[in-house]
Amino acid sequence: MQEKTTIARPYAQAVFETASEESKLSEWSEMLGLLDSVVSDAQMQAVLSNPKLDAAAISEFVLGVCGESLNETGSNLVNVLADARRLAIVPEINNLFEQLRAEAEGVIEVSVTSAYELAADQQAAISEAMAKRLGRKVEITSDVDDSLIGGVVIRAGDSVIDASVKGRLKALATQMTS
Repeated sequence: MQEKTTIARPYAQAVFETASEESKLSEWSEMLGLLDSVVSDAQMQAVLSNPKLDAAAISEFVLGVCGESLNETGSNLVNVLADARRLAIVPEINNLFEQLRAEAEGVIEVSVTSAYELAADQQAAISEAMAKRLGRKVEITSDVDDSLIGGVVIRAGDSVIDASVKGRLKALATQMTS
């Protein structure tokens, strides 16, 4: 996974710079989202990995599936990736692009894992607190993990706030054994 991300990073950076210069971040998000869906499809994976097809045939096939949804620069990206046999890294390019876009727009995605389903007012309170702490707009995604027993684990970028009962028990166990 890390290797794919390393390979995808220069492509994502180039796409982001192009999209920024053209003031078309939303359009590129849509195009990359579509390409991500197309190349992630199981049947398309078989086509992409077929050694009998040359880069031009693969590129033409992908562009045919995408139809008119890609602009000229998007089509050029498909051609470049097909020539390099790197269409399989489009999901990583899309992910990195979205991270760059969120950073440029001052938005951060915060993942909240809780022992129970969070109510809307609880999510709003967490969102407000994290926005104050991080100084950015916050987009929350939430998951439920009943093994936490109670509380929440909040992830924002590289930061993790473990306010779960499970995390507190682990910390207590560590203190007792040291």
